[in-house]
Amino acid sequence: MPRPTGRVLTLLELLQSGGTRTVAELADRLGVEGRTVRRYVNQLIDLDVPVESVRGRYGGYRLAPGYRLPPLMLGDDEALAVLLGLVAGRRAGLTTTELTASETAAAKIRRVLPKHVARRLDTLLETLAFTDQPGESDTPDAGVLLTVADAVRHHRPVSIRYTDREGRRSERTLHAYGIVSHAGRWYVTGRDASVGADRTFRLDRIADARTLPGSFEAPEGPGPAERVLSGFATAEYRHEVTLRIHGTAEQIRARLPAAVATLEEHEPAAGRDPAAERWLRVELRAERLDWLPPVLAALDRPFVIERPDELRGLVAALADRLASCARRA
Repeated sequence: MPRPTGRVLTLLELLQSGGTRTVAELADRLGVEGRTVRRYVNQLIDLDVPVESVRGRYGGYRLAPGYRLPPLMLGDDEALAVLLGLVAGRRAGLTTTELTASETAAAKIRRVLPKHVARRLDTLLETLAFTDQPGESDTPDAGVLLTVADAVRHHRPVSIRYTDREGRRSERTLHAYGIVSHAGRWYVTGRDASVGADRTFRLDRIADARTLPGSFEAPEGPGPAERVLSGFATAEYRHEVTLRIHGTAEQIRARLPAAVATLEEHEPAAGRDPAAERWLRVELRAERLDWLPPVLAALDRPFVIERPDELRGLVAALADRLASCARRA
């Protein structure tokens, strides 16, 4: 490839990275004079690449917003990062309903990889292991995901058609605060105008999303991720459990994360270390209780069960079984 053509492609790659680049910066990166940069820009414009000229003290050149640039220029490390991201996204279930999109994107990148990079990637994928199985859950529609994201960004109400876990369908107006990825699923949290309260919805259960006129003010307080986790911990289930556990918040959270339980931390007395062990109140809701005794045993901290009484019996039964096994010759 002739050197001038190579420099034109390098200029394209620099502009593709985003933002406005000054003539002096581009000239320095390309090793040419300013007037040569302008000539290269004209060559890109002749190829129908929409390069914009920005005037002013901090002016220079940039690509027109929203332009879908062919060809996509990636370095070896960038291509490897994108392909690994696609693999990880499929494993985690964080894809759209267009499952073939990630596969075709990966195939396009692999086709143009240098052979030595492709071999290194194949070696990595052959030696890479995962601790869980690929997600089998439904994934959100790309159009729904992008519409809701735009509503979040511009504080616009959005109308959604939603199907809950019982199969009931409804149409709601949502003031969406944010989109959250958790445990292989996409969620949107916001204020449900029909009930006047904050709610969290699974994006894969939204069949249609439509932006509405108007705007709203995002509330102060916890961020979207914290709201989603808090919603999980306080969801309506069969059993309400209240415990007092002696330890640090970090020790308790290791077994009872924020998505499972709420933790009431009292202000430590003056002069006491806030990270010191002390009695903390833990509340959670659960459909079943049989998983809790092993968790409390693994926690290995002193605890008191305030409710329900059924949990006391399950913990005592587990203790008896463990003691019986320990006495066996």
